[in-house]
This record gives sequence, structure tokens and C-alpha cells, in this order.
Amino acid sequence: MARLACFDLDNTLIDRDGAFLAWARWWVERAGLDVGAVEWLVAQDNGGFTPRGELFERFRERFGVAISVDEYDREHPSFAWVEPAVVEGLASLRTAGWRVVVVTNGGVVQQSRKLAHTGIADVVDHCCISEAVGVRKPDARIFAMAAEEVGASLEGGWMVGDHPAHDIAGGINAGLRTIRVGNRHSVDVPRADHQVESVVEAFPIILAGRPGLD
Repeated sequence: MARLACFDLDNTLIDRDGAFLAWARWWVERAGLDVGAVEWLVAQDNGGFTPRGELFERFRERFGVAISVDEYDREHPSFAWVEPAVVEGLASLRTAGWRVVVVTNGGVVQQSRKLAHTGIADVVDHCCISEAVGVRKPDARIFAMAAEEVGASLEGGWMVGDHPAHDIAGGINAGLRTIRVGNRHSVDVPRADHQVESVVEAFPIILAGRPGLD
């Protein structure tokens, strides 16, 4: 059976925080506010983990201007980008016989738009979005669903992501080997099999079948 390589989307395959900053600058300038509103949004965003409704209600209370969650979900993805080396790495895995899947927590509208806008949707075998399947990382079932969708086995597979409590714990729960990207989150457990600075470094690890721990 085919081998499975799972990747988180935000702050793994793409710079989600960089895209949020670019969106915040654009939106604040359009609204006629000063740079302090950008700084506030970035500080309160918490890497996307602050619920959008809560974040934008607090923004309205602070600055007197409303931000629509629906409009944000449509606008923010257009500020996302993917490095060419990431696209090439995903393609190299598929060429080598891996089934490549994006497994992401988030809403269908925003995550689907990011995947389409960056072109990642075109270079992977499947995109599994938590809102669509009703299960979130670190629940092992979301990985089982992804594996079934592409006809791959969890055995011998990988999960690559930036968040220990979601991506790495989820991969471990599903019996996958794991690679943590970056050191963005203060939580350090559970420990991944490998730690890298960029997702680009994960591709040769998977292709080489290195067992880790690093």
C-alpha cells in the first residue's frame, strides 16, 4: 500500500503569520486607522488561535470599527504565499511514490481558499480540513480519514507540522513519525522525531526514511 506524508498548512507549508500581518496592514490602511491598530491585531491574534469573532469584537470595542469574520475569511487567503522550494518538495514526494495530504484545522472557506490561492491544492493528493470532516487534530481519526481518502497506510507514514499539541501529538496518536517545523510555540511536548527550521528540510528526511530522534 502507498506511503502517507501528512503536512499541516498554517506556519508549516505557508507563513500564516506573515499573511496575517500583510492582511492587517492592508485592512487598517483601508479603514483609515494608524499603525497601532496593526500592532494590536498582531499582538492579539495569537497565531490564529484567538477565535475570530472574539478578536474582531475586541477590535471594535478598542478602535470603534467592525471587521466582518466572513469578509476576513474571503480576504485573508489572498495574502498567503508558498515558497517554490515547498512546491518542489511536495512534488518530489509524490514522484517518489508518497501520497501527500494536507491535514489542517480550520474552516472550509478560508483553508480552501489558501490552498487554491497558493497552488498547494494542485500539488498534493488530498486536503483534509477539520471543519469539513468534523474532527480536529490531535484526534487520530482525522489522519485515518486522510489515509483512507488516498488509499494509503498510516504505517510508516509521517506528520509534519509546527504545533506540538496539535500536529505532533496528532501524528503520534495516529502512529506516524513526526517532524516539527520551527520553534514558534512555547509548548515543547510531545517531542517530535525530528526538529527542523523550515519545512523544506523535512522533505529529504522523509525521502531518506530517517527514523530519528534528532
